[in-house]
Amino acid sequence: MIKFGTGGFRAIIGEDFTRANLDLLTQALANKIYKENVADKPFIIGYDRRFLSDTGAKWCASVLAGNGIHVTMISHEAPTPEIMFVVKKSGAKYGFAITASHNPAEYNGIKVFTEGGRDATEVVTDDIEAEIALICADDIKRMDYDEAIKAQIIFEVNTKNDYIDSILAILDIEKIKSRDLRVLLDPMYGVSKTSLQTILLTCRCDVEVINDRHDTLFGGHLPSPTAATLRRLSQLVVENKYDLGIATDGDADRIGLIDAKGAFIHPNDILVLLYHYLTKYKGWSGPAVRNIATSHLLDKLAKSFGQECYEVPVGFKHISSKMEETNALIGGESSGGLTVRGHISGKDGIYAAALLVEMLCVIGKPLTDILAEIKAEFGQHEMSEFDTRFSHEKKAQLQKLLFVEKKLPEFSIEVEKISYMDGCKVYFKNGGWIICRFSGTEPLIRVFCEQSTVEAADEITKTMIDFLGLQDI
Repeated sequence: MIKFGTGGFRAIIGEDFTRANLDLLTQALANKIYKENVADKPFIIGYDRRFLSDTGAKWCASVLAGNGIHVTMISHEAPTPEIMFVVKKSGAKYGFAITASHNPAEYNGIKVFTEGGRDATEVVTDDIEAEIALICADDIKRMDYDEAIKAQIIFEVNTKNDYIDSILAILDIEKIKSRDLRVLLDPMYGVSKTSLQTILLTCRCDVEVINDRHDTLFGGHLPSPTAATLRRLSQLVVENKYDLGIATDGDADRIGLIDAKGAFIHPNDILVLLYHYLTKYKGWSGPAVRNIATSHLLDKLAKSFGQECYEVPVGFKHISSKMEETNALIGGESSGGLTVRGHISGKDGIYAAALLVEMLCVIGKPLTDILAEIKAEFGQHEMSEFDTRFSHEKKAQLQKLLFVEKKLPEFSIEVEKISYMDGCKVYFKNGGWIICRFSGTEPLIRVFCEQSTVEAADEITKTMIDFLGLQDI
């Protein structure tokens, strides 16, 4: 069973993440490549630290080689944004990252990239799924990996220097050097350490690292930078008087921040902080793009700069497409993924972290103080979040209730409009909102609500949870 979600193909190892399925998916894309007459273009493959990622990368490369398609294999565990960077720089038509990003350790998957280093659109992934339906195991062509290297069909290359240098070229290194910043880095057992530590050390930051060993179980925790998973990072930042704590998820495309006071900076606020800095202090300009579950504070900020903020469905491919269409400066989501124009079209936690370090050095104030000034001008925006797993039966009930019958609870705040663009989003007349949607990467239902206070957001979230019967799951 191969189905693409919002972040590629992801599945539980040994169930749907198997060699048979990876072979089918790769053969399907190889067939598509020949139909498009682009078999002469290089194909980029990289992988992270998850169980079977390196092996899965070789499986995919062997199938491509068997089809006569030349493969550039990144020779080291690499951040997903580095792989996307290589796709862009090399002029490749397609690329793979073998990763399940921030999913639990029992998952792995494939992210598919297209020309320019961007996430594959639904048109591309639909084409791959259609090709899969036309082939069987006997149709798969393979070439032994080592033989393909000898035949110079597969090339192993080290790409980290070019990727790191591309980020350093954009930074105000001298300004960062002048601050003697102390940074604590938490790669969450993932792949950001080498790149991010090298960038920060080049800028003469004092850098210490935790959770950097190779552990395919991610220390028993979810490799996603949230307030819950970064408690130890927060404690250590305060205890040892660091200026900043930086965390990245398993494949380093998402970021989490802890300020000098130990406060977790919500990804919504990271997006706002960076857009504010790039526009007001660096003099860059352009619209913003956010997904449907991300703070509307970004809209107000964009408007103050005479710009538009565009809302798109969840899935970074939608953000990338809208950014390209509108020449937007920044695009991001409430889960910690963002990108800035001029780099790559996908999420990059390493680049985002570097820019935020520069911001801290240029403005010279703690992150919470900068954020407080922004919210004092544009109003408080506080988020309440809830998610839970469900059975197939419960999912069917919820889909019928929300999307067929289109029923909703009685809210204490007047409703302005309702959108079903991606899940069910209710916009309130007071400027707040609540959304309920199914995850595209895990069997989860998620609820996000934004209001001017945490208490108000929690109240409305509870109203939705009770109405949907989610508290009983």
